[in-house]
Amino acid sequence: MRIAVIADVLGEENNGTSITVKRLIYNLKKRGHEVLVVAPGNKDEEGYYPVEKIDFKIFNDYVTKNGVVLAKPDTEVLKTVIAQCDVVHVLMPFSLGRSAVKLCAQMHKPVTTAFHVQPENVSSHFCLQKSRPVNAYIYKNFLNGFYKYSQYIHCPTEFIAKQLRDHGYTQDLRVISNGVDPAFTPEKQEKPAQYADKFCILSTGRLVKEKCQAELLKAVALSRHADRIQIFLAGDGPQEKKLIKLGQKLKNPPVISFHKKEELVRIIQFCDLYVHCAYAEIESIACVEAITCGLVPVIADSKMSAAKHFAQNESNLYHSGDIADLAEKIDFLIEHPQVREQQRKQYIEYAERFRIEKCIDKMEEMFFDAVEGKHREQLV
Repeated sequence: MRIAVIADVLGEENNGTSITVKRLIYNLKKRGHEVLVVAPGNKDEEGYYPVEKIDFKIFNDYVTKNGVVLAKPDTEVLKTVIAQCDVVHVLMPFSLGRSAVKLCAQMHKPVTTAFHVQPENVSSHFCLQKSRPVNAYIYKNFLNGFYKYSQYIHCPTEFIAKQLRDHGYTQDLRVISNGVDPAFTPEKQEKPAQYADKFCILSTGRLVKEKCQAELLKAVALSRHADRIQIFLAGDGPQEKKLIKLGQKLKNPPVISFHKKEELVRIIQFCDLYVHCAYAEIESIACVEAITCGLVPVIADSKMSAAKHFAQNESNLYHSGDIADLAEKIDFLIEHPQVREQQRKQYIEYAERFRIEKCIDKMEEMFFDAVEGKHREQLV
């Protein structure tokens, strides 16, 4: 099958969307599909059709700090790619994506879409991530300007599928995890010498407001074991300076850095605990990667986060925004290593469902169904 992948954002692997899209492309090609990619950038690769990035003028610095480069629509490039393909998969509801789905409708080309951008990811830039009216408006805007042109929507979790149904989306919603790379395996690594006597806690994700990493730093300050805890924040983003400043108050300041996949796997495999504080999350592949490696999590129970559904035990959840509760959950798991070991085995078994091969099977099924016009009835 010849598949077009249209992505408004596809750059450095410093955000979940870029990582997810690149894994999808790689695994579809691995199965023998021809994949044509339209995205911003200057890649000189076969099947890659680069388009210019949007110039945000005086806001370019802000956009760069957030690690996002948005594509500028190019009708001729889109027409060329769409005409060649059996099915078109469009990732994001921004300018390039909106142009693509409208052209697919005009050209009578099968099209599928994905829901990777949570309204809270947009509203957080204006400190309005908890405003229901604002987020409801964004859901409506996404539907009217983008998703109504497609009869299929890939939803990484049942959580976000329910959100779409609640906001009036009536398409064929396919719940398919983004999947975990085979590199993430449940092996244990020795800690580096400088951390050998420390209890190492990892949190992975973009350093942005809605990820709420500050909650972890504040909670550790309250911990009974603060003197021996070493935090690793794996990621980069506009909140980095604030987190560094806050972390200076701890006896062991956090190690804050972006890591390539191989290095991240090594860190996961020597850490003792994973903490996920995000307020808004469609899936959180970072959390899934950690538990796939057997790292026991403590996850915020935010109503707007799908990650809370990964928690298999009460001790793996804390009340979102409650740093005292987070500190207590961390202390419990530090003080009960036998519980951590038991849960480690539990999470390794649970995470098998997220293996990338199983997820690509379901993505292929959606693409074939789109070509053949097969629609599932909406679940209520």
